[in-house]
Amino acid sequence: MTALLEVEDLRVAYGKIEAVKGISFSVEAGQVVTLIGTNGAGKTTTLRTLSGLLKPTSGKILFEGKPLTGVPAHKIVALGLAHSPEGRHIFPRLTIFENLQLGAFLRNDKEGIAKDIQKAYDLFPILGERRNQAAGTLSGGEQQMLAMGRALMSQPKLLMLDEPSMGLSPIMMQKIMATIAELKSQGTTILLVEQNAQAALSLADQGHVMEVGNIVLSGTGQDLLHDESVRKAYLGED
Repeated sequence: MTALLEVEDLRVAYGKIEAVKGISFSVEAGQVVTLIGTNGAGKTTTLRTLSGLLKPTSGKILFEGKPLTGVPAHKIVALGLAHSPEGRHIFPRLTIFENLQLGAFLRNDKEGIAKDIQKAYDLFPILGERRNQAAGTLSGGEQQMLAMGRALMSQPKLLMLDEPSMGLSPIMMQKIMATIAELKSQGTTILLVEQNAQAALSLADQGHVMEVGNIVLSGTGQDLLHDESVRKAYLGED
């Protein structure tokens, strides 16, 4: 069985500085796969390359067996790969409803779009309650919900989430993680970059630890959660 996403020997550089140094991993349909590691490990660079925002210097990216290298970002979205970026990047002056509509900019099925907006409201009730409110007036956690809802509006086969819990209160972080667990139970395939290693590995089928552009350790989420070196480095345990 072919993986939904296959990354082979991917290298990405900013000028002369190589940020991703030949990593390989795959994501099967229905899985949650997480990349964990400290700041500067290359996690966000990897996601930005997969979504077509950065060009790799070498390596292969295959989505449903087809190469993505050189495909423009908007066409990658059309193929079924959606990216909820670090920092959320919502449109602050537009309403919640308008932000969600923009997530469906490649679609023409009005009835389907309306149904998916309602699904976003069901997933995040606060968005439904405030649908006509300017997105910039939302709290950080609510903006994260909106960013995730907007990414889901493109009906992705693979949802990439970059640091969804960053800067959130513990309660809001728990809500976001519970939503990711709910999406997983619905069969959504997710590639998750997350600073909270414990939360990410608890959810993940597979995990990869990145350090300075390399994958240094891979395994099931549970295996990594109980790995002594991971516990010391990322879970703050002696």
